[in-house]
Amino acid sequence: MKYKADITAGSLKVSESRIIADLLLRGVDKRAWNEAVINMNVLQARTSETAKRFARLIRGRLETMQADLWKLVRDGTGEVATHAVLASAIKHSPLLGDFLDLVVREHYRVFTTTLSNTCWEVYLDDCRGRDPDMPTWNESTRKRLRSTVFQILAQAGYIENTRSRKLQKVHITSQVLQYLQRYNEQYVLRCIQVTP
Repeated sequence: MKYKADITAGSLKVSESRIIADLLLRGVDKRAWNEAVINMNVLQARTSETAKRFARLIRGRLETMQADLWKLVRDGTGEVATHAVLASAIKHSPLLGDFLDLVVREHYRVFTTTLSNTCWEVYLDDCRGRDPDMPTWNESTRKRLRSTVFQILAQAGYIENTRSRKLQKVHITSQVLQYLQRYNEQYVLRCIQVTP
């Protein structure tokens, strides 16, 4: 199964990703991990269940990449960290990556100025052709998926905000592009570089 709804667990979560990247870079064991995430609540989540869910999502994203990217997340400027987290979110979720590659790229190409709710609905329906095993999501899950993806696009600068959804040009930072080229992350490179 290519497309999953696990992305609804959270948008980019850059500040939380910096914390998780630090734990990964320090190579903490399971006990120290649980101590940090649950007992010390380093992610400042409302409940321990939320903390565990965020930690699982962020760790899953970051572990698709190498430690060199974790360093960019932990130590980079706000823009570098945002683009590094976006790169790992794309690799972790083809639902996000393919939306950028297939829909957002086309909007830029034909000079459509905004993303509509309809383009998301059409995209989700088209996903079934690429992944026949894709779950059939109910209306509320489809809306949550759209909301999360549009939030990510706003946080990364592809759209002005989640209300107007006006497209903007994004120049991915050179450190993140160099990492992706060095590790031959062709899919992520294609998806992340959709603006003209």
